[in-house]
Amino acid sequence: MKQGAQGSAGAGGAGPSGSSGSSGSSGLGAVRVPAQVRAVDVGRRGVARDAARDVPEAAVRGEHTHSEVPIPCPPPGEEPGARAVVQRASVRGQILDALRTALVTGELRPGEVYSAPALGERFGVSATPVREAMQQLALDGAVEVVPNRGFRVVERGARELAELAEVRALIEVPVMVRLARTVSAQRWSELRPLAEATVRAAASGCRATYAESDRVFHRALLSLAGNEQLVQIAEDLHRRAQWPLMGAAAVSRGRAEMVADAAEHLALLDALIARDLDVVRALVGEHFAGS
Repeated sequence: MKQGAQGSAGAGGAGPSGSSGSSGSSGLGAVRVPAQVRAVDVGRRGVARDAARDVPEAAVRGEHTHSEVPIPCPPPGEEPGARAVVQRASVRGQILDALRTALVTGELRPGEVYSAPALGERFGVSATPVREAMQQLALDGAVEVVPNRGFRVVERGARELAELAEVRALIEVPVMVRLARTVSAQRWSELRPLAEATVRAAASGCRATYAESDRVFHRALLSLAGNEQLVQIAEDLHRRAQWPLMGAAAVSRGRAEMVADAAEHLALLDALIARDLDVVRALVGEHFAGS
């Protein structure tokens, strides 16, 4: 996949470098998590705007669970980063997903520092679940702790992206060649709807939507190997490869590029069905080499 570019739409926007703010609550128990929140536009001056839709009285509070829905890109004509749906099993999970989306789109910008209290205000929760989510991102290598200030988004260059692409190829090329010898054409055909979904996601022009559909497709492919550890490692590499580059290396990824990338998924399935090992090897290798 051709990773590392910045997108325009996102979720979980935040205050500017060195920002701080009050969460408005001393704990999750007194905080209502909105069914939908408007993500923050992160600008150089850190001007943040958010709003929440009306939440019914039965809305979930604190760490209680509620239904899961995807985080969509804004519809055509709506300002990028204007809204985000945040509904997962827990407040922490909601915030973590939203922040990961914001990383993919570049709304959380490399080198910028974001405070948990300021982010908490944007989501209408206390700083605690935000801090927990950011600590998970620190374990992932996406951010680093800045004492008494918050979390800085890690700056990375093209070399790191190339290294990630190389590791992904080293893992996935031999696995796909092995699967091409053993998996039936019928099983590969069953994955075609997922490949077609990546094409539609790419055509939408939304980087976050495409990244998720791409992840689902590759997970389905690798799951046929029956090795969950392999799948988890590959997904971690995929996530890291989505983070934006810094400075001049950060080139926006256009819709045409994503569509071409997605088209390789369909070509790969055709080669797997035909058991053309040379084409499978070349397609998977080139898929990551173009990252």
